[in-house]
Formats: sequence, C-alpha cells, structure tokens
Amino acid sequence: MKSLQHTIQGDKSNSAWFNEFLIKLLEDRDRIGLTDMIQQIDALIINVETGCSVSYVSELALMTPYHYLVTLESESYWTHVLRIDMNSPDILVREVRNSNTHGIFRSLNEVYPIGAHKPNSRYMGEIFRVSNLQEVVEIQKSREVRFFNQEQINKLELPGKMAIIKPSPYTHNIVGYWERPDENLRVYALGNSVILYDVNQAYLRSKDIQKSLGLDHLILPVDHLATRVYSQNREVAILEYLTVSSYYYWGSYDIAKQNSSTNVTKSIHYSDEKLCPAKVFTAANNPYFVNHLVGLPSPTENFVRNYGPRLHHIALIVADGETAGQANIDYVVDAIRSNGKDFLLDVIGSKDEGLKQIFSSASEHSSLIVEYVQRFGDFDGFFTKSNVAELTAAAGVEENLRLLQAESA
Repeated sequence: MKSLQHTIQGDKSNSAWFNEFLIKLLEDRDRIGLTDMIQQIDALIINVETGCSVSYVSELALMTPYHYLVTLESESYWTHVLRIDMNSPDILVREVRNSNTHGIFRSLNEVYPIGAHKPNSRYMGEIFRVSNLQEVVEIQKSREVRFFNQEQINKLELPGKMAIIKPSPYTHNIVGYWERPDENLRVYALGNSVILYDVNQAYLRSKDIQKSLGLDHLILPVDHLATRVYSQNREVAILEYLTVSSYYYWGSYDIAKQNSSTNVTKSIHYSDEKLCPAKVFTAANNPYFVNHLVGLPSPTENFVRNYGPRLHHIALIVADGETAGQANIDYVVDAIRSNGKDFLLDVIGSKDEGLKQIFSSASEHSSLIVEYVQRFGDFDGFFTKSNVAELTAAAGVEENLRLLQAESA
C-alpha cells in the first residue's frame, strides 16, 4: 500500500514541519500494516436533543437516500440505525432520553455560545471497519493514541465490540474501530432492537414524498464530511486523522476572500466517495485576534468560536444529468424547498465550470448543514474557489444570526 503515491493538489502552502511528518507518518503507517488493516467507514454517529430524533429521521429521509432500519433501545439513548445499503456508511442517530444527562460529549458543547444552546446535539465521529481489531488497537496505543476503556464505552452507551478513540483535541470528534468480515451485515451490539412506530411513520411519510417528487434516484450517498477547526490546528488535525485512519492527503486550497483554506483527505482504498466519503478540514488562515488588522471576514474561525471544533456539513452527491429541463441539483433543491426546507443561497456554479453546489440551512435538530454536489462529466474535485467563497460567506451570515439568537435567549 502506497499512501504517498498520489500527487498533492492545491495552492495552499503548508509548513516544513507538516511536509516532513506527512511523509514520515504515511510511510510508517504503510510499513507497519495499518493502512491495509483499516478499511472503509462503516458508520457515522450523530447525537440529537431529547425529543428531536423523530423529526431528524424524517428530515434525513426526505433529504438523503437513507432508510430507517431499526432502533436500539438502551438505558439513556435511543439509537436509530439508518442505512442505504452495505456499500455506504450507516448513520446512527442517537437521542438522549433525559435532557439532563451530562457527559463528556455534552461538555464539548457547553463552553461555546451556540453549542451550549443545544448541548446534546453534535456529530460524534466515524466507525471504521478493521481486519484485526486487537492488532490495530495495540499498534495505535504504541503510537500514544488514547482509547476509552470498555467500562467507559458501556457508560457512554456506545455500541459494544468496538474500540473508541477519545475525542480529538483538535476536532472534538471520535474515531472507532470494529472487526467485521466484509461479507457480514453490520449489526450493532447495543440494547434491545425495536421498530418505533412514530419514527417509522415519520420515515415512511418522508420517503413517500421523496418518491413522489422523483428524488429517490437523484440523491446519492455521502460525498464528503467537512469539519471546521481553529486556524492553529489545521495541520495537526489533518495529520492526526491520517494517523488514525487509512486516508491520504489529497491537497489544500486557499480561499483568500473568506480568509480560510479547504483541506481534503481521501480513502486510500476507495476512489469512489460514495463507498467511503472524503474527510475535509476547513480552517481560517488567521486567528480571530488579528482579524481587525487584516480586514478580512473570518466565518470559519467564528464558527469554531461559536460552536466549537466540529463537523460543519455532510455533502451528498446528486446524480449527473437533467430532470424537467433543469440540472438535477436545481430540480432537487426546488423540490425540497417546496416541502419547507430552507437553503442558505441559490445553487451556485455551472455546467461549464463542471460543478454546482448548495448548502441547506443548518438543521434545528443536529445543527448540521446538508450540502448537495452535482459534478458534470468527468469533473474531478470537490469545489471551485468561487463556490467555496460563496458557500462559506452564506454559512457565516446564518451563524451570526444564530449567535444573536443564542445571546438573547
């Protein structure tokens, strides 16, 4: 496995320290076999507030290709398992049953002004399939990666038979590993398995709407997951993720107009993001305290200061082509808007540029944005600079409004 075989994309300059340890870390990961042993992302975990999971499952059923499979009922959580198929990651939507429940993940929200407003709502992280769980954990521990012990995993009511890395100091996300033969179904060891009537009915209503609008074959699996981090943590967050995953560094682009950069990592095993989404890290070019000197907007740094380091959006692929005389992405957005879902701006980009994109408003249930991406023809990439600048600016406007609401609450 050659984690350094890909040509690095982009125009963002990295430090000599980053360039040195990028090579050392990936060469070492390949040499000791970790790259081979850590495979695809099997699941994404999202926490929501008490009473919000029915609405959030309904929202995801309309806006994504995910289907409600089952609910795992434990003492403190309902965990709803959403699945497309065995080729794409599941989503585990966890609703805390008692709003007064406190724990490590809630504490990651409570020190931030908007994050504290919904203290249980956050994207938690990814679960990777590995070929040898014990060996992967032993190797990672030897590299000073820290894990929850089994008692802590049980107390947090996360699925059993997994090794869970403690939250990153740079992204506040967790990474988990479990050993699952490729031919086996994903079955999560957690509580009692039930089909909840209200969740199932909400899911079915949304899927009926999605199908009636013709969206069920247009919205495809997850393309990428975008995390925002503090400016000073950009390089270490990237390298940390390459240490605990089997991803490689695709490259970084400077978005000067929005005083930020977009940094992409991709799975070494899967070139198709539908099978294993890319992981994107966005960070400001300058810390907040020099903004008054550089005279540029800083929506990325402001987001992190308001919410904490965390996932900002989940991007979904829209099938290439046209429907009813419109690019598929325009048709999808118009249809979803007509069913009460808001977007931050109009679809941006063009067929000539090779890419069109849009952000939804942040979900009131998870605080996550949904992005839709349509690539035309053989376009290879995740964005154009002008698109990213417009998307970042629009998200910043909404986040400022949320901050004002949080401060007045």
